[in-house]
Amino acid sequence: MKRRTAREKALQALFQIDINEASPDEAIKNVVKGEENDEYLNELVHGTSNHLNEIDEMIAQHLEKWTINRLAKVDLNILRLGVFELMYVDDIPANVAINEALEVSKRFGDEQSSKFINGVLSKIKDTTQK
Repeated sequence: MKRRTAREKALQALFQIDINEASPDEAIKNVVKGEENDEYLNELVHGTSNHLNEIDEMIAQHLEKWTINRLAKVDLNILRLGVFELMYVDDIPANVAINEALEVSKRFGDEQSSKFINGVLSKIKDTTQK
């Protein structure tokens, strides 16, 4: 599975976890639908879930005139994935993590999502530089 596909499926799994309170393994099983499971997909879903409090805190600190509770669930979970890659995945350069989050947001978010996500992730990158 390509990493972009893993990110898209991770978004879908995180959305299920967020909305339906599915377990990470259950959500992954639902999104792969009989396809072979992917190591990077597992890393994204389990890693984001395991660091959710720190990730949400980081997002909340970098929102302007918004609270995390007001964010669209799709945008929030794209941000969570992006922050996980920025903070915890050493072999992904920060600009690649941001660009990939933007590409996923263009597919799953609304027309404003990519600009919003770019702004938040760029601020986080500037304050956390790996």
